[in-house]
This record gives sequence, C-alpha cells and structure tokens, in this order.
Amino acid sequence: MSREALVFYSAVDDPAAWREALAAELPDLDFRVAPDGVGDPAEVGYALVWSPPAGFFSRFPNLRLVTNLGAGVDALVRRDDLVPVPISRLNDPGMVQMMASYIIFAVTRYARDIDVFEAAQRRGEWTYVHPRALSEVKVGLLGLGELGTPAALALAGMGYSVTGWSRSAKTLPGVTCLTGRDGLETILAGSDIVVVLVPLTRESEGLIGAAELAMMRKGAKLVNASRGKLVDEAALIAALESGHLGGATLDVFVNEPLPAGHPLWTTPNVLITPHIASITVPALAARDVAESIRRVRRGEAPLHEVHAARGY
Repeated sequence: MSREALVFYSAVDDPAAWREALAAELPDLDFRVAPDGVGDPAEVGYALVWSPPAGFFSRFPNLRLVTNLGAGVDALVRRDDLVPVPISRLNDPGMVQMMASYIIFAVTRYARDIDVFEAAQRRGEWTYVHPRALSEVKVGLLGLGELGTPAALALAGMGYSVTGWSRSAKTLPGVTCLTGRDGLETILAGSDIVVVLVPLTRESEGLIGAAELAMMRKGAKLVNASRGKLVDEAALIAALESGHLGGATLDVFVNEPLPAGHPLWTTPNVLITPHIASITVPALAARDVAESIRRVRRGEAPLHEVHAARGY
C-alpha cells in the first residue's frame, strides 16, 4: 500500500534538504520531486512549491493543501489550474531574519552614505560626507505584515525615524503607523528612504507609479524587496535618470531573471540583487510545513493560511 505523498517543485530550492527536513518531522510522508519523480499523481495530497509552471496542479486530483516556498503567494492565487484547496505560506524565523537583515543593509547603506563612497572609490577620490544621526533619517516602510513588521521594529530599534503603512490600522512601538491613501502620500512625501514590502495583489499592483514617485522628496531613495510589479519600472528609471530620485535598491523585477540589456542594468544609482532578500531555510521551515499537514489531516486549517479574496 502506497504512502500519502507530497510533491515538491522549485527551480531554485534544494529538494534534498527539504526531503531530509520533512522526513524528520513526518516519516510517514512520501516525498516526491517534480517533474520526473511524481509517480501516481492520484496519491499526491500535498504540494510544496515555488512558481510551478502553468498547468502543474491539473495533474493532481486529490490535493488537500498547497504550501508556497516563500511569503509572497501572488503566483498561486491567480491560477486557473488550482482547484479550491487551502494555500499556506511559509513564515519561518530564518526567513524573517533574512528579510530584516536585507532591509537594514539597504537602509543603512543609504543612511551612512555608503553609495556615495562606493562611487567615489570608483573615481579614485577621497570624498568626505559628514555622518547624520540615524534619528534624522526618515524611513517609510510600506507593508507591515509578517516580514514588514519585524523590519520596521528593527529599524526603529536602531534609532531611525520610522513610519509604516499598511492596509489595516496597526500599532507598533517606536513606529508611526498610517493607513489609507492619505497615509501613503504622507509617507512618500516625508521619507528619505521608502521601503516596499507590500504583498502583490490586484489592488496593490502598480502601487508606486509616476505620480507616487513624483511625490517623493528630491534625492530620496527607494528599496523594493517585495514584488517587481508593485513599482512602475519605466517611471522609476525616468525618476532616477532625471535625478529626482537619488537611488534605488531592487531585489525584485517585473521579469526575472532581469533580462540582459534591460535599462535597469545601466540606470545610474541602482543596486540590483537577484531576488535573494529572504529565502526559506528548510531545517527551520519544515516544522511549519509538517504542522500544516497534520492540521489538514485532522480537518483543521493550516498555519499561515492565505485568504484568496485578499491575495495574501
């Protein structure tokens, strides 16, 4: 008699590490790797995936749970090959720590004028810029969810002046919290550095367009570590080339990998990283995956369940 099976798919994650981590939690679960090691699709009750190809889920008639290998689930909630089954997203401590470290790095690089010193080094020039107190640096963080909240608290704990923006009202120690269109415009106009950590939904796509970029202070910096479609890339390039924006740190793009010859590769004052702001650590995240499977087996909702109507 075959065991209940989980199918794994990811072009970037290590299936061997996940097999080992899940075996320690659920030794009765048969771990199968797509596309070649699926076996009988009817035996697959669970899927652990990152950006599976179109039509992927149509093969599995008995799916009970889909777990996304990451926090952003926009690639799952808009599919027509996925029947209504619970979707959960990962939120392990390692992922939260990695995102916070990336945001701290990106913000501090600008706050301490490291980008200025990098440019000066390329020119072979000794350039002195007098440091500012961190309390004088105004950081606006868009998105106070399970990744944005720890990042906002970490920045506030370092002494930055932090204002956060979210879909619903929040209260965080040391962080001024705003909501609504007025709150968004207040943050854009008042921040030296704007960080985008909003989930991608139908409502948030294109959140930062030409009009929003124009609201930002001259010389302000933008950090996007969420999804590329939240920011109008053409408008961002224009704002950087005109000098209205002083720089951008981008970990996500409309098309990934960022194509060779894309204008962002040569746009001035842009730092590009290849979607590595936060990754999942199997040894830590397997506990949540296993607990979600246990809950579904008992007829309960999984951990970190996605609300399809909201898109996250």
